Amino acid sequence: MPSPTTIFTAAGQFIWPENYRCSPIPPPPLDVPQIDLQNFDPTAAKIVDHACRNHGFFVVVNHGFDMKLIEEVHHGYDFFFKLPLEEKKKARRKAGDPNGYSSSYPDRFATKLPWKETLTFYHTVEGDIERFFMEVMEKQGEELHAYAAFGRTLQKYREAVHGLCMKVVEVLGVSLGVGGEYFKEFFKDHDSITRFNHYPSCPEPELTMGTGPHYDPTAVTILHQDHVPGLEVFVDGEWRSIAPNPQAFVVNIGDTFTALSNGIYKGCLHRAVVNRDSSRNSVAFFLCPSREKLVCPLEQLVSDENPRMYPDFTWPELLEFTQKHHRADEETLGAFVAWIQDKEVKHPN
Repeated sequence: MPSPTTIFTAAGQFIWPENYRCSPIPPPPLDVPQIDLQNFDPTAAKIVDHACRNHGFFVVVNHGFDMKLIEEVHHGYDFFFKLPLEEKKKARRKAGDPNGYSSSYPDRFATKLPWKETLTFYHTVEGDIERFFMEVMEKQGEELHAYAAFGRTLQKYREAVHGLCMKVVEVLGVSLGVGGEYFKEFFKDHDSITRFNHYPSCPEPELTMGTGPHYDPTAVTILHQDHVPGLEVFVDGEWRSIAPNPQAFVVNIGDTFTALSNGIYKGCLHRAVVNRDSSRNSVAFFLCPSREKLVCPLEQLVSDENPRMYPDFTWPELLEFTQKHHRADEETLGAFVAWIQDKEVKHPN
């Protein structure tokens, strides 16, 4: 990260407008339902259904995930994000390549920069993260082996969390009433994204944001938090916090799943705040359809009482919109629909 002196002076790129800023007093916690994946039953399905119709967040426990792998990922955070900035820049994202390191996305945004560093990897082929670090870090011997091991750890995590995500979409299908297999099949081939977030401690956290208020444009997010609080959601007109639980995963609905459910299951505006005393780490797996899949709801989710809400689209179209035309925020899906409709008017088939 740039030095605090650089940030909080003339440039001001990290200073957010007052209407975005957080109170120094943390908001009250949201009572997020905890869903036991090993004992999922009709009662749990009703709880998930209620949560997804109202705010789109729930927590999964007893999930069978290898917690030793989680520990290895967090050791990896210490290994990579504590490196000198010039060393981390060797892994930076290059033009046209979404994979790699970024510090606050200055290549995408000129103002309201997020106070965070990220490592982002799109789903491609087995072993790609390990190869990425071996190719870009310009190391030999033991140092090269350390980066290769780091890449393998991130790769193993990405593969394991996709398996967890398949259990979650099965739960969502049962809860929505379309059956447990439908979304598992829909997302069998996928174009998902894994993002490792590091939010450094901040000298003036009341002036900035770790991540600004937004809805995830993707389908389903599986988030693991460390022990430091920072995730907040906007429910019933007020911000609420989601307490960290390193033994659990937070699940939230994204815009793509909202469209797949014809608006029945809703995402929720959320943000990440930073603090003065502690850094915070999280890792997000963003489930996305394969590039060829058409995003449209099943016929049984469309009725006279709930008519079709969104046009057909593909994930690459929504991704292009959020990367080139619209910064993900509270208006993303509505703005995207307007953009699609405008394109159809200007360029009819």
